[in-house]
Amino acid sequence: MTDLEFMDRAEKLLLAVEQSCDRINDTTDADLDGQRTGGMVTITFRNRSQIVINLQKPLHEIWMAAQSGGYHFRHDGTAWMDTKGAGEFFAALSHNATLQAGEALQFTD
Repeated sequence: MTDLEFMDRAEKLLLAVEQSCDRINDTTDADLDGQRTGGMVTITFRNRSQIVINLQKPLHEIWMAAQSGGYHFRHDGTAWMDTKGAGEFFAALSHNATLQAGEALQFTD
């Protein structure tokens, strides 16, 4: 994947995360605060815990830090997959957000 292809796919992922935060706030009582700064989105939950998603441009990866740990995702041509085999990005984000919010939350692309 070229740098340009990475940035195009990565920007789409960050936009989808932002849009999912907006949708979740409109349809649930989760009260997420999604803040974007450059290539990073920080999601802050009511309990003040956070999930941080940021671009690792030189590696062509997306990194996610959550209470459960850190995750690295690389695009496999179809989806952003964990580099250690732990699954797809939006499934991992939904799982971790659910744990941190204390209610079922669904992030989608």
